[in-house]
Amino acid sequence: MKNYIMNLSGSKKLAMVGLILGLVAVLLGNPYDNTFAKVNVKELSVEAIRDSEIINVKELAEWIIEGRVDYRLVDLRDEEAYKNYFIPTAVNIPTSKLLESNLMRNQKILLYCEDNIKAAQGWFILKANNYKGVYILNGGVESWKDEILFPSISANASPEEKIEFDKMVEVSKFFGGSPQVGETEGSKEIKMPKIEMPAAIPMNTSGGKPKREGC
Repeated sequence: MKNYIMNLSGSKKLAMVGLILGLVAVLLGNPYDNTFAKVNVKELSVEAIRDSEIINVKELAEWIIEGRVDYRLVDLRDEEAYKNYFIPTAVNIPTSKLLESNLMRNQKILLYCEDNIKAAQGWFILKANNYKGVYILNGGVESWKDEILFPSISANASPEEKIEFDKMVEVSKFFGGSPQVGETEGSKEIKMPKIEMPAAIPMNTSGGKPKREGC
């Protein structure tokens, strides 16, 4: 079954995997259990997304530092996780409410969750509803913590690694992070920086889908 799906064209693969995810979500409420034993939904979800539709955390950090406003950053986690910490400029729209929001079909939308697997579900939902510029943040909030907030370097790092780490130190400080140096960083209690809550995205209350913008 997996080989059959992976040999399909891009559009057919997207439709097939989207159908699988949709059926599991509707019938079971959890698209990540073991009901479809012969189809690895997690693997297919990520493999169907092109590399060009995956943004790394360092690139996102540059966008935020530069003050870019040509994209919308969306946190797909639940409200409690979002309030605990979110990537600056992100708005909270749980996956189940994506189509109720006023996200526009002609804007660049960057989704993130704990990891790529959960973000991929949101990606499929939007792509299946004609949202054009949808991307996921590689590694999600966990990669953001590891690479941006708390970058680390070992005591015996190479000169090249030290140069790269020095760059990330400044980025980390910009976001209120704490670079980790040496072998004892794992024993420290790491506190997440406090982020000011952004204005919430209004939900679509008309009862229908948001109108398509542009051509």
